[in-house]
Amino acid sequence: MKLLDQTWYLLKKEILLEWRSKYAFNGVLLYVVSTVFICYISFNLNAGFSGSSGYKIVWNVLFWIIILFASVNAIAKSFMQESKGRLLYYYSIASPQAIILSKTVYNMALMLLLSTLALIVYSVFFENTIGDVLFYYLAVVLGAFSFSTVFTMISAIASKAGNNGTLMAILSFPVIIPVILVLIRLSKRAMDGLDRSLSYGDIGVLAAINAIVITTALLLFPYLWRD
Repeated sequence: MKLLDQTWYLLKKEILLEWRSKYAFNGVLLYVVSTVFICYISFNLNAGFSGSSGYKIVWNVLFWIIILFASVNAIAKSFMQESKGRLLYYYSIASPQAIILSKTVYNMALMLLLSTLALIVYSVFFENTIGDVLFYYLAVVLGAFSFSTVFTMISAIASKAGNNGTLMAILSFPVIIPVILVLIRLSKRAMDGLDRSLSYGDIGVLAAINAIVITTALLLFPYLWRD
């Protein structure tokens, strides 16, 4: 119960700080909208491409590339922006598990909001070719959660290595690539309107990856925190 209380108070702190500054949300939202607009202009320069057979594939892959880089921009600073004094204060009032959980839950909520807005903006600018909209949105939700868990854990590790951005990229690469491949396959089935039962295995894979990453973070972060 104490862990849940600490997590809840730290989560409220994260939301309050973001509400006051709106740095991460506004910055990433601007990135998403501007990137989608640039892609829209590029697509318009190639007249007739929207009716081609490869349009759905490009539509899907491009969307996940935008969400991936939005996730990096939004979550990479989870621990890197924390001062040593504030981290020392956290160390005195909360457990390391509560800190990593609060960061993960906050990043999940932030990425879910940004991903939903990105999908809406993306659908406004580009011709919507999604066959199963609800199932595609489920893939977006799973993607937001997966990116949040992976990048939050990697951000925590990188913050203990002098906030090395290169280290974060190297550590996240072998974990995030399988996630992206599964998400593209899952969302492509939703775009084609295929039977949902064909995607249950991919959903299970994403759930397993999230569970492994969260468990690893809960076990590893206390050792990082002591340093």
